[in-house]
Amino acid sequence: MADAPRPAPLRCGTIALIGTPNAGKSTLVNSLIGQKLAIVSPKVQTTRTRLLGIAVAGAAQLLLFDTPGLFAPKRAIDRAMVSDAREVARDADIRLLLVDAARPAMPDAVGEVSSEAAPTWLVLNKIDLVAKEKLLPLAARLANEAAFKQVFMVSALTGDGVTDLREALAEAVPEGPWLYPEDQLTDAPARLVATELTREQLFLQLGQELPYAAAVLPESFETRPDGSLHIRQQILVERDSQKAIVLGRGGARIRAIGEAARAAIGEALGAPVHLFLHVKVAPGWPEDARMLRALGLAGPHRT
Repeated sequence: MADAPRPAPLRCGTIALIGTPNAGKSTLVNSLIGQKLAIVSPKVQTTRTRLLGIAVAGAAQLLLFDTPGLFAPKRAIDRAMVSDAREVARDADIRLLLVDAARPAMPDAVGEVSSEAAPTWLVLNKIDLVAKEKLLPLAARLANEAAFKQVFMVSALTGDGVTDLREALAEAVPEGPWLYPEDQLTDAPARLVATELTREQLFLQLGQELPYAAAVLPESFETRPDGSLHIRQQILVERDSQKAIVLGRGGARIRAIGEAARAAIGEALGAPVHLFLHVKVAPGWPEDARMLRALGLAGPHRT
């Protein structure tokens, strides 16, 4: 009788998704996991802090870090965001550099990142927006700009090419035990998931009306005896005019934001949600290290 085949060795590795703002990093994380985790918005610089998504592919556990986009920082919050992205990239086992196929611009840091020890893979995203005959020449041109270990063409939105990328990552991450339970999707605490889903509604419902000087801070997060969640959050803006935009006429806008956020949080956390929002004007908060730390960013004096 033939011996039973040995099970494949366990693998586990960290993968940092980097690239210019709005290259589709958050959408790709969600697609690789197979479930929505990272918030997605048409606006650039939606992702502010690193977010870990956990995907399982066969015997491999993929620890996917969605990072803020690489751009030229101007404010303290910008510098903290870019610093976070570069720190995650330095520590990862594999880096995925995402480039928007419809707007193929390489970030300024590509040479710095691709020259480091860990391999960098080029992922040409949003291929559904570009004619097929243009993709191979575009991929070849971009591949000449840095020393990429592999090149993939995907559409994170439609899922085209994502399975091939997931399988290649599963084979490439190092052998080792899994660091998280099989059914865990993220290491983010529930209160962070809740604030991110509320912030997503700010982006989606306010569109171009509200500048980036808005944030959501958790005030309280309580599980009631009946299993429901009692959540209070603070929306930070810089000016009274921005507060008026968030509130809307007669408070209609903040009620709509709260209703949509409440539904999204309840679906994500699997519990009924009582959500209470209020808006605070905090001039200059994007330059305030204390506020940045509260948002999960170390600010300009990070160590």
